[in-house]
Amino acid sequence: MSPTQESRQENVFVLGLDERNRELLHDLPHLSAYRFHGLLGLDELQSVDTLTLGELLRRAERQLDAFDGPVDAIVGYWDFPVSSMVPILCNRYGLPSASLESVVKCEHKYWSRLEQEKVCGAHPGFALVDLQNPQQPPGVSFPMWLKPVKSRSSELAFRVEDSEQLADAAARIRDGLTGLGEAFDEALAFLDLPPEIAEAGGQACLAEEEASGRELTVEGYCLDGTVHIYGVIDSVLYPGTSSFLRYQYPSSVPSEVAERLAGISRRVVLQIGLDNSTFNIEFFWDPDRDRLDIVEVNPRLSQSHAPLFEYVDGVPNHQCMISLALGRDPGLPYREGPYQVAGKWFLRRFSDAYVRHVPDPDDIARVEKEVPGTITDVVAEEGRRLSELPMQDSYSYELAAMYIGAEDEKRLEEKYQQCVELLPFGLDDEERE
Repeated sequence: MSPTQESRQENVFVLGLDERNRELLHDLPHLSAYRFHGLLGLDELQSVDTLTLGELLRRAERQLDAFDGPVDAIVGYWDFPVSSMVPILCNRYGLPSASLESVVKCEHKYWSRLEQEKVCGAHPGFALVDLQNPQQPPGVSFPMWLKPVKSRSSELAFRVEDSEQLADAAARIRDGLTGLGEAFDEALAFLDLPPEIAEAGGQACLAEEEASGRELTVEGYCLDGTVHIYGVIDSVLYPGTSSFLRYQYPSSVPSEVAERLAGISRRVVLQIGLDNSTFNIEFFWDPDRDRLDIVEVNPRLSQSHAPLFEYVDGVPNHQCMISLALGRDPGLPYREGPYQVAGKWFLRRFSDAYVRHVPDPDDIARVEKEVPGTITDVVAEEGRRLSELPMQDSYSYELAAMYIGAEDEKRLEEKYQQCVELLPFGLDDEERE
């Protein structure tokens, strides 16, 4: 580090900085070395249905150019468009970052599968589907998942069991693509694309054979061509559904499986060329067939896992993001946190409702006081229907998320139930006058 860097705080601009992640960033061990600045608002960045990617980039550049001081790093932990904006802006301002091409190779689900196929067999059968004339692709069996090549969270992802369901899902995807797909096409336009990706574009649709088993996520980073894995997380579903009940760290999978997950992750990240970047890769592990299948590759850290790493290892995974953005090795601690296990729990409802009442700040403060080692984020909004909330999956509605640390898994589940009992939600099937 130069004397100039030692004598001043470094300015780190965070696209879509929200309050929960601001708190996590302020838990970093070297906090005094950084000044964090929000770059565009989260609502603004999630408005790609009305704002073009170009307009968002221009707004970000105006804010950066107006800043009275050096811009030392630009980071983001959200999905598209933030994930693609980070490498574009870093390139323009001469800052460390992954390349845009490597990021888009991860984010374009079809391109990502083609890259995975070159280095491993840990993926389901896949093929593009014509949304105007949807047919079962050759070599892809029912049941399958139909999804856009680019979407947010699990929006517009549908499980289909026959040709009739396939046609219905294709129609729903076709009607829902619009703004996000157009914005993703803008990102593709920055690149010299392979012919098959140029032909598909950013508004194509992918069919993938259904994978099954335990869901797992590998978190890591790549620095100067070397891939580092720092955690494996269990993703536990509500029984009989495809909706998450909780993320749990550390994973309980056998060490041999964790090593295989790490090996596949390294090969895929290096094949894609995702360097100087955090990543998380979602997998299915079917223990009966001892088979691993990649669900998707995300060219960013999972901010949902950040409090879990802090509870167990001592710092949030944001340390990786900030260190890499400044061109440094993260130097993560291991098992230095106050708890042995941690989880992010999702309180959900599986049918629509009108939200009459949500827990207020006093309710949340009571929960966090009576159940130590918990953080509560309310997602549902009073006076709205659950179906009006953004970024929900296709089959459930999230009411709240709770981050919980505990001595063991039994106590983790007990603390979650305590939190649920203390959180007062008022939900009606019909809206009241």
